[in-house]
Amino acid sequence: MSRAGLSVTADKDTGVAVVTLDRPDRLNAIDLDLRDQLVAAWRELRFDDTVRAVVLTGAGERAFCTGLDRDAVVPQPNSPYMTDDPLLHVGPKANDLWKPVVAAVRGMACGGAFYLLGEADFVVADPTATFFDPHTTYGMVSAYESMLMALRMPYGEAARMALMGSAERLSARRAHEIGLVSEVTEPGGALAAAVDCAAVIAGYPAEGVQGTVRALWAAKEAALAQAFAQAPHLIALGNLPGERQAELFRARRRDHRVR
Repeated sequence: MSRAGLSVTADKDTGVAVVTLDRPDRLNAIDLDLRDQLVAAWRELRFDDTVRAVVLTGAGERAFCTGLDRDAVVPQPNSPYMTDDPLLHVGPKANDLWKPVVAAVRGMACGGAFYLLGEADFVVADPTATFFDPHTTYGMVSAYESMLMALRMPYGEAARMALMGSAERLSARRAHEIGLVSEVTEPGGALAAAVDCAAVIAGYPAEGVQGTVRALWAAKEAALAQAFAQAPHLIALGNLPGERQAELFRARRRDHRVR
């Protein structure tokens, strides 16, 4: 399956599908069309028994994903009680896919990318991978992203990344040291390494693998459900108006630290 913005290829021999965010000119940022394609892809993969493991990656060398496309227009109900988060259901677990998903990260992974990484089962990274969360820099609350990362990283590291905003980037090496990344490959090797891992997993009986994926997620989904219930209120209270966010974005400084 391939449409503008998303590519899905499957190897029937290995049982591995590769889902590729394919907007390299936009640093694989997610617009509403790509969001809908991802939801459709995860749901289609639920029914394809020839696919037993999935690799998620981004096209190009510059970025895995840079979150929500800032040009995306997100319609909102005229009510403070019904706020729609455009990326809340963009990941595999949110779409009831309990096949293992391995993320292969090259270049930047930031902001809304953590909706995807937070629902991957583990992450393989190229040495060029960098992870950061720019929300606070632009007057926004990092809510869902921080909640997901707080269950993937030591609390202090998740807090530092969220609070430092775009001023600091977490290197692949540091991400591996703290457990966000399970493996740092040779340059250019993340996708191949992730596919190799997925092929091993796909070779095992699917029932046991999928039950293990479900069990691992069960260990943290109760905490996420409670945290997510607070997120809309925190965002509504803490976000600057959109025009002020845009001003800060236009005036952003490009200096940052990598650790």
